[in-house]
Amino acid sequence: MDNFYKFNKERNVTYSPTGFGKIYTDPDADKAREYFRDQKPRKMVEKTTSVDQAVKDLINDGDYIGIGGFGANRTPVAVLHEVVRQKKKSLGLAGHTATHDFQILVAGNCVDRCDAAYIVGLEARGLSKIARKAVESGAIDITEWTNAALTWRYKAAAMGVSFLPVRCMLGTDTEKYSASVEMECPFTGAKYLAVPALYPDVGIIHVHRADVYGNCQIDGIMIADQDLARASRRLIITTERLVPNEVIRRDPSSTVIPYFLVDAVIEVPYGGYPGNVAYEYFSDEAHLRDWLQAERDPDTFAEFLERHIYGVKDFNGYLETIGGLKRLQELSIQENLIEK
Repeated sequence: MDNFYKFNKERNVTYSPTGFGKIYTDPDADKAREYFRDQKPRKMVEKTTSVDQAVKDLINDGDYIGIGGFGANRTPVAVLHEVVRQKKKSLGLAGHTATHDFQILVAGNCVDRCDAAYIVGLEARGLSKIARKAVESGAIDITEWTNAALTWRYKAAAMGVSFLPVRCMLGTDTEKYSASVEMECPFTGAKYLAVPALYPDVGIIHVHRADVYGNCQIDGIMIADQDLARASRRLIITTERLVPNEVIRRDPSSTVIPYFLVDAVIEVPYGGYPGNVAYEYFSDEAHLRDWLQAERDPDTFAEFLERHIYGVKDFNGYLETIGGLKRLQELSIQENLIEK
């Protein structure tokens, strides 16, 4: 926040936050545009790589990251495991609809600050003990928002503006613990909250299919992924399958993330496991319960992480620890089961 005050003071900008929260990223749209213009390659070239190389090259200690998907649906788990394996530290996180992704990053002690709308809980599955402890102990600094507010912060960044006026949070404790600013509409005099644009250093999104250039198509819900892709300075894509460019061109209206936004694309079948990927495989509820159960004892959880993350070479190694192709095929059948 101190840097943000300094940033605005230099430009003679008055900033009076309504809430107590901090702004962890610079909302300056002109600076973001300058970065995208001067440092973001736009050539249609092959961008395929490996998960470990993408994490090494594109995610630095101290970066702020945004994660695609929704809840435990289409979460880029393969990349998050690698972030933990490479012991990335002091990351900021947009906890937009964070469930298992937040749980993974907390397990690796990777995150020290978070814009939080939904974290700690794994929805109907219960609460993550380690995630809750990290927040309650103050190990992770938190600024609060609603799901809508964080979505619109991405939207502002994607639009190339430094803020958007919204009506959510007004008069609530969420507003109190946010970093929003109350403002008056210049046309009607109505009260709004200004929420700052959110430009992550790195966006990470798992998709159904992509070509080698990074043109991506997603089936099912997308929530904020289109805006996250446009807001992120660097973008890592994992995909269930790589397809020829001709396949992408057959249905261009389904291409929701174009190649010029993407910095790396990696084919990772079952890359959203143990979450759900629509029409591909159901979430592994038994394994997610195992995570929550293991967290209850520090020694048990250390062994759990060693077995599933630290002690394997890559995501394929992790998939072998949970039953391999046989278990994954069971989840695929479960996702596509049609009751007659």
